[in-house]
Amino acid sequence: MTFVAVVFWLSAALIVYTQVGYGLVLWLLSKLPGAWRESQPTVDKFDTQADGAGLAELPRVSVIVAAYAEQDVIAARVANLRAQDYPVDRVEIIIACDGSPDETAARARTAGADLVLELPRGGKVVAQDEAVRHASGEVLAFSDANAEWAPDALRRLVEALVANPGVGYVCGEVSFVNDGGDNQEGLYWRYEMWLRTLESRLSSITAGNGAIYAVRPASYFVIGPLAGHDLSFPFGMVKRGWRAVYVPAAKATEKMAPSIESEFARKRRMARRTWPTVFGSGLMSPRGYGPLYALMILSHRILRYLSPFLHLVALAASLVLVGQGWVYIVAAALQLAVLGGALIAPLVPVRLLLVARYYVVTSSALAVGLLDWLSGNRSPVWDTVEGTR
Repeated sequence: MTFVAVVFWLSAALIVYTQVGYGLVLWLLSKLPGAWRESQPTVDKFDTQADGAGLAELPRVSVIVAAYAEQDVIAARVANLRAQDYPVDRVEIIIACDGSPDETAARARTAGADLVLELPRGGKVVAQDEAVRHASGEVLAFSDANAEWAPDALRRLVEALVANPGVGYVCGEVSFVNDGGDNQEGLYWRYEMWLRTLESRLSSITAGNGAIYAVRPASYFVIGPLAGHDLSFPFGMVKRGWRAVYVPAAKATEKMAPSIESEFARKRRMARRTWPTVFGSGLMSPRGYGPLYALMILSHRILRYLSPFLHLVALAASLVLVGQGWVYIVAAALQLAVLGGALIAPLVPVRLLLVARYYVVTSSALAVGLLDWLSGNRSPVWDTVEGTR
């Protein structure tokens, strides 16, 4: 077998494994006896137990919302948090305005936020860190300004956290509401949530989401302004001896970016935060991971982020080898068909072609985000994506 053939088969195998095979591996492991599951050591740093606790025993919670130019949605966000099935006197709502140029701060105060911080523009993570320094809660919960929580979401988060002393991070389930458009994020996200469920059962999740999550003050740690909690917190918690778990009963919704172009912009922005986390924060170091969690990080994070480059290698190798067997002809034809389907999807918007377009565009966003980061585009600030408010 030639070197090019080895490169083709290796890259193709890694693509299939990270996109499909990893889920099958997790599913098979979940069917094994519980002794095979990998749990992190219990770290008893929280003295409140809420196993079946009633309202009177629930801890005080600080809910933190970092906001930039959110005047159209911030009042609804505060009202939704005030309507939670949780004692009102035990919920502190903190709105951290990251240099908002509009009426976000004023409208948050009018809506009834307990504390509104008007900060210089520094990025979401910097705003969250500052809010944590002002928070008085025994639990720190976080949300996006455009999210909406189910009435029992906060209670579900808190109970899952304080009932398990070894858990330092809990992440709820966010569903994306689509009012039309060609974005296929919902299909990908349902698969992602299935993987997250299995990871949580077996060990810890490898990533969260910004719409709904909570931590203990003792487990909170400061990350760089270019990173994000979604990726940094789960593996960082594991390295510090905590578990990071998924709580699907804690539900939230967010408005989906209506077009694939808007989704590309969102994914590109996220990728600019992803790559410094991958290369500069210890994610790739196995130190502090158990064997199973190390496999999860390799499979679901590192290989997933490398997938656009693996696709390019596989395509180039299959084109070089196309005269050496039908397998390479089929491989090249399939890859070119996906690219072609992505190109014509705007003209022929059938589901299969839209899915192909989503896959190609979002994979490309990872690669473009890496180029942005390497070229010095490393600003910690963010703008809202059109159509998501």
